[in-house]
Amino acid sequence: MTNSPRVTSGPVFLLPIRIGRTAIARHSKAWLALGLLTASATTVRAVPSFARQLNVQCITCHSEFPVLNDMGRLFKLSGYTMSSEQSLLPVLAAMIEPSFTQTRAAQEGGAAPGFGNNNNYATTQASIFYAGRLFGPYASHLFGDSTAAFLNKIGIFSQMTYDGVGKAWSWDNVDLRYADTGMMAGHSTLWGIYLNNNPTLQDPWNSVPAWGFPFAGSGLAPTPGAAPLIDGGLAQQVAGLGVYAMIDSRLYVDLCAYKTLPNHMQRSLGVDPSGETQVARPAPYGRVAYTRPAAGGSWETGVFGLAAITYPGRDGSAGTDRIVDFGVDSEFQKAIGQDDLTVLVTYINERAHWSASQALGNTENAVGSLNEFKGSVHYLTDKTYGFAAQYFTVNGSRDALAYANSPENSPNSDGFVLEIDYLPLNKTQGPAFWPRSNVKFSVQYTAYNRFDGSKTNVDGTGRSAKDNNTLYLQAWIIF
Repeated sequence: MTNSPRVTSGPVFLLPIRIGRTAIARHSKAWLALGLLTASATTVRAVPSFARQLNVQCITCHSEFPVLNDMGRLFKLSGYTMSSEQSLLPVLAAMIEPSFTQTRAAQEGGAAPGFGNNNNYATTQASIFYAGRLFGPYASHLFGDSTAAFLNKIGIFSQMTYDGVGKAWSWDNVDLRYADTGMMAGHSTLWGIYLNNNPTLQDPWNSVPAWGFPFAGSGLAPTPGAAPLIDGGLAQQVAGLGVYAMIDSRLYVDLCAYKTLPNHMQRSLGVDPSGETQVARPAPYGRVAYTRPAAGGSWETGVFGLAAITYPGRDGSAGTDRIVDFGVDSEFQKAIGQDDLTVLVTYINERAHWSASQALGNTENAVGSLNEFKGSVHYLTDKTYGFAAQYFTVNGSRDALAYANSPENSPNSDGFVLEIDYLPLNKTQGPAFWPRSNVKFSVQYTAYNRFDGSKTNVDGTGRSAKDNNTLYLQAWIIF
């Protein structure tokens, strides 16, 4: 790291791996109203406004962004508010992602409205971020030092995005936090309160769905239709209020409840609620993880889960469904000189009781199950060249109505994702007038063994699973 953050004063909190003694200013996320003004897109991002606030390089908190390292996890748990107090720039950032998509076989009728059957160029998305301390570096100037001491414990990650495929603006992940430190039954504790719009968004590890690999993908290629509800099924449709604590830098506990936002609010934020799964009453979410030093790196293992009573397609006329997702995850991360190794493993089991869905004719069965597994290995050499590989699989019970688009009436899909990245600015400071800008050039290839239940004839017209294999080229420019 070229610059060490001179963090504002606060209680000392120790991370188990190579962080040493780091003073923590208290932080958190921005208020929902402000978040709505500046939030939106598709996935959580590493943003230069955080690096400017800390006056450090991106590699201080990330290996290959957006993969967090120990310092990055501490910064997030501290509510995005740690600061070197050296920058007066606003906590604003922007991003653009030009891309090219090629599938093995052309898609008849076009990959999307306004695009050709194959070999499509697009701006996958363009985003504006408000991310950092809620009032940026201006709290003392606006409210005085005593009030600022409290306000500077509140931080935010918010994103507003233009979807270049759907050609529309919408909000995406928003995370507002208050964070502080203290003692709990004799144990040092970093704790916080948060409000967000996507289950697992608040998590500090990349092994949970909201932060999982692949971090970017094409909107112009077919993708499997089945996934657990917790894996993006509620993103930007819900609001959740929760609390978390990291105890003795080892044990992480998180409790939250999520509820679907009203129709009119979703529409005003660019989300179409038609046909979505509506959470009928607050759905509890829980998370426990344990992290410790291992083999010269850090090793996390944990569990997480969500239990939701839902109206299928927002239709409450036939009662409710009950969906329970239970996940197990693990992450190992190690720095090897100028290189970084990260291993991510995630397994999610979903059990659904489709009482309402069966009565409405949406499912054939009253009960269904789904299993999702993802295993990824990431290696970043010289902080510049990244290599990643993932095996993924989803499988579950057959249902002629729930999976009517599958020739096998099955959700089963599996395959591999391979990616090569080049980050030429990862170790530099970027332009002086707007420092800490970064760029990542990616070549990603997705290969399917099965797709929506079948290896051949996946859509009833002779298209095979491998015909959906996708080459995706992207420049991820963030400043």
